[in-house]
Amino acid sequence: MPKKAILTIHPAFRVGAISPRLYGAFLEPIGSMVNGNMYNPKHPTADEKGFRQDFMEALRSTPLPAVRLPGGNFVSGWDWKDSIGPIEQRKAHLDLAWHQYIPNDVGHDEYLQWAERVGFEPLYTINLGTGNLNDAIYITEYTNHEGGTWWSDLRRKYGHEKPYGVKLWYLGNEMDGPWQIASWERDPRGYGILAGETSKAMKWVDGSIETAVCVSSSPFLAHYPQWDLEVLQECYEAVDYVSLHHYHSAPPDDWAALLGGSIFFEDYINTEIALCDFVQAKCRSDRKMMLSFDEYGVMPRPHGTFEPGYGPHNLYRAHYQFRPEQKYVRHDPDKMPAFGPGMGMGDMMNALSNSGVILAFLRHADRVKVGCMTGGLGALTACDHDHVWRSASYYPFTQLMNWGRGTSMEVKVDCDTFDIPGYVVDDNSTYARHEGLPFIDAAAALSDSEDELNVFVINRSWEASNDLELDVSGFAGWTLSEHIEMFSRDLKAANTYENPDAVKPRVNAASRLEDGKVRATLQPLSWNVFRLKK
Repeated sequence: MPKKAILTIHPAFRVGAISPRLYGAFLEPIGSMVNGNMYNPKHPTADEKGFRQDFMEALRSTPLPAVRLPGGNFVSGWDWKDSIGPIEQRKAHLDLAWHQYIPNDVGHDEYLQWAERVGFEPLYTINLGTGNLNDAIYITEYTNHEGGTWWSDLRRKYGHEKPYGVKLWYLGNEMDGPWQIASWERDPRGYGILAGETSKAMKWVDGSIETAVCVSSSPFLAHYPQWDLEVLQECYEAVDYVSLHHYHSAPPDDWAALLGGSIFFEDYINTEIALCDFVQAKCRSDRKMMLSFDEYGVMPRPHGTFEPGYGPHNLYRAHYQFRPEQKYVRHDPDKMPAFGPGMGMGDMMNALSNSGVILAFLRHADRVKVGCMTGGLGALTACDHDHVWRSASYYPFTQLMNWGRGTSMEVKVDCDTFDIPGYVVDDNSTYARHEGLPFIDAAAALSDSEDELNVFVINRSWEASNDLELDVSGFAGWTLSEHIEMFSRDLKAANTYENPDAVKPRVNAASRLEDGKVRATLQPLSWNVFRLKK
């Protein structure tokens, strides 16, 4: 039996304000994310734009705050100007990133109008691969200027009278990656100058916007974090966020490596904060750079094949593949596969692993202001051609959206620990050993009105339940309104349309608050929310 886990929270110890954008999602036209789920003009529920209304309605019923769109690697070769106006006049192109045809039936306006209809904030990524400074100026003008110019009047002509008012713009996507179209891998200073000049010009079109600059898109890349440093030195005064991406992989059924994956995100965050603060000091600036984790995910992945001698050659070998037999695919939105979180992985482990990353973001809420889960839309609304349903991931994700607001609070954790041995998935996913990770993973949020405290707890132990003592004696006179828990004895169980309640939360009525301490039992591999009120 593990020793009792003790968590301590005191109202005096605060991390920082929690941004609602922390609970966003990501959208790119690969798989069925766009073609089949967002857009299917043949679907029985399709509206006049071809949007699936069942999918929209399911998302609209959630508190989804923001989505980064329209990509992704795709955007580095995409000319937005070819995607506006009458559909029959739009230009079809090859998508070099994903080897598919892009007919542009879903274009710039469709992405933004879909955001309006669902009711979330669009976080827009522009093309700084094959795109240029004028493209950035024109897209800002078309999107956000009231009228009286060629581009803003063209938007009005095409049916959207009022500006869209996009506030946060990403200056390219993963511009350091050798897999990127028109990569800036070998010229970080050049990209930093371009990003700075682009951000300046876009803000001269609309002074209310914010911008995010790409830094290393993976902490595994050999040039990290030097590439980041050289970029930021050229654009620090002109941008507002650094854009971080990370996908954590773990061998199948290795629960320690999977659920401990949030530590690698924290390593990345801590390094990037230190680097940003170094550049701030070097620039003698009073501006504090914020972090945007706008692509992330956790997944099991078997060991791949790789050659000895880790280094740039192996990375290039993995991505510089020019195959004569490569065929481009023309997708039919009416024949796309099912879409949801962790297809092939049980709902519970997918929910826990990605929620653990969000808890890491909350523990750094003073600097991490944006989070876009790559599988976030599927986590909220799984679907196939005919149906939509809620996966288990829906529950912690929406609970965090609803109750993880206000101020992030420090949580001191004393419990048993586990280790993650170093391991390699492939040439570009090599994980260092980590020791002494707590089985109990936690974060907390104090509401803006300071009359509600929500404590989010994951028991990462795959073997045993754990007695918990949550010390909230600093919140004298408060009451425990409920303890919500979610776990599954069957780790392969997954919610489906036919069986939507295979994994779902329930209230644990046995938990109690006495003498300033909540006492509860945490089930193995469980998600828990303790809700306290003043």
